[in-house]
Amino acid sequence: MLECMMLKDERQCAKHVMLVDLGRNDVRKVSKSSSVKVEKLMTVERYSHAMHISSTITGELLDHLTCWDALHATLPVGTVSGAPKVKAMELIDRFEVTRRGPYSGGFGGISFTGDMEIALALGTMIFSTGARYDTIYSYKHANKRQEWIAHIQAGAGIVADSDPHEEQIECQRKAAGFVRAIELAESAFVNEQPAKINNALPVRPSVSQ
Repeated sequence: MLECMMLKDERQCAKHVMLVDLGRNDVRKVSKSSSVKVEKLMTVERYSHAMHISSTITGELLDHLTCWDALHATLPVGTVSGAPKVKAMELIDRFEVTRRGPYSGGFGGISFTGDMEIALALGTMIFSTGARYDTIYSYKHANKRQEWIAHIQAGAGIVADSDPHEEQIECQRKAAGFVRAIELAESAFVNEQPAKINNALPVRPSVSQ
């Protein structure tokens, strides 16, 4: 039901097709002629608190290039920068008051044979190393506890006819999974059940009592 509604949303579909074209152009820069293909187009992927329209683009890397060239050609991906990419990144740098850090970047690894696998960080939760539990002892003694500070980042794609309220709700839904993870972690150290958040972002949770 929800998948059908998403795939019938003209604005969502138009935005996704634009991003597929942008991704195909990025892959083509480092791929052999005629090797670039859209393997999957506009399938719906479901997650705990969100759904996404997804497409898969593939290409065969040029013989004289390495995985690092492929990474350089494709990051930042259009889904987190926008299009045209250079102008969009200039606007991001001008208007976003908080630096993204690892959010919307690539996480993964590279083998000794040059094989690389990178995932896009479309949502992140970062804990400051300066605010953490010092020992296992502090878990069991409330008066010795320090507070964890979690920085959660999530986003939504903005186009000319976007509704600010709807985009804000989408960000909250994407962040809700991280908030739920914190609540479940808290429940392991206190004698109470974690509260349900119903896809809404609550007040910043704290592990202090």
